[in-house]
Amino acid sequence: MKPLLYSLLATACLSQAAPVKLIFDTDMGNDVDDVMALEMIHNLQKRGACELLAVTITKDHPQAAAFVDAVNTFHGYPDTPIGVVKNGATPEPGKFNLLADEKNADGSYRYPHDLLSGNDAPEAVGLLRKLLAAQPDKSVVLAQVGFFTNFARLLDSPADAHSPLSGRDLLKQKVTVLSIMAGAFQTVKWETRHLEYNVVKDVPAAQKLAIHWPTPIVWSGYEIGMAATYPHVSIERDFEYVKHHPLKEAYYAYNPPPHDRPTWDPTAVLYAIYPDRGYFDLSPPGGVTVEDNGATWYRPSKDGKGRHRYLVMSPEQAARVREAIVQLCVEPPTKR
Repeated sequence: MKPLLYSLLATACLSQAAPVKLIFDTDMGNDVDDVMALEMIHNLQKRGACELLAVTITKDHPQAAAFVDAVNTFHGYPDTPIGVVKNGATPEPGKFNLLADEKNADGSYRYPHDLLSGNDAPEAVGLLRKLLAAQPDKSVVLAQVGFFTNFARLLDSPADAHSPLSGRDLLKQKVTVLSIMAGAFQTVKWETRHLEYNVVKDVPAAQKLAIHWPTPIVWSGYEIGMAATYPHVSIERDFEYVKHHPLKEAYYAYNPPPHDRPTWDPTAVLYAIYPDRGYFDLSPPGGVTVEDNGATWYRPSKDGKGRHRYLVMSPEQAARVREAIVQLCVEPPTKR
């Protein structure tokens, strides 16, 4: 190999970005866009774009963890740590989490997994503290696409065997950014005060996090996922490479096609892993507050040093975002 070519290849290898160390917090079971987001994470993990440190769950039903483990196993990551909320919101069964219990004619699980119930999983805050304490400083990205319960409790957590730091100080030391799907920051159906689901289900936790969270926060508002809906034709046609696919079956169980599903949660994940690819623009720095009814208010900071920003997306960007999400969902899992 010629020296110049070798030098160029070596430089390219050295300049490749390290995988984003990601923790994914989800209310799996309340909407199928959580499944889309987890599918994307695993396919990006396969490419080396991210490393999924854990999935934590804010839906308080034991099938949620079992379904997450089934999806992780389907993609070849059966040992991904899973933590669950205790005494959280929405304890009712999800429309598609029951897929974790589906079996083949021979009695084997349709989607193999060994975490059969969230009752056998660790509590989320303890797991989060353990994982964060073991990571290098300023190395972890958090993506929250469900309720604020787990991360607000982490914020309040005291020192323990994993770290002498309080939750707030641990987050400040280890986390670079929190990417959240929550709130609404532009007009939605002519309504300027849309009360977004992830906020209103645990308003006190959302208020606490918005005020006291120590790192930058980027909010993907309700309007973003509405502007880049997942095309139902992809669900109907793009998963035929396998007899059973968890995203396709979850989509049908939640709300069968033909309907295009908003991509609320996938947009927060896309930004978390690829913040510099031009998929979105950002508001100026500012602050977001949460009112008692769950309404989110954004105000730009006068000095340009606010910790909060929200995603902005043009029609051209929406087309790119939609196609990126589709391609990252339909990619076949690696055989392991």
